[in-house]
Amino acid sequence: MTIKVVRGNPTPEELAAALAVVRARAAAAATTPPGAPTPEAAWSDPSRIAAHRLPQPGPTSWSRTYWPG
Repeated sequence: MTIKVVRGNPTPEELAAALAVVRARAAAAATTPPGAPTPEAAWSDPSRIAAHRLPQPGPTSWSRTYWPG
């Protein structure tokens, strides 16, 4: 892996911190098994919404059917 500073003049401490973050992200990506859902994609998973039961119609369900504009 090659990292190149394109703009600016980072101190050795700033460069070491940036490199530590890049290496940690690369190590985390390498330990994730292929095909596993990523946390970024989990929010759009339809099964997340379907996991909750919808309320059943009852005697007062007519009051929940109108949404004023």
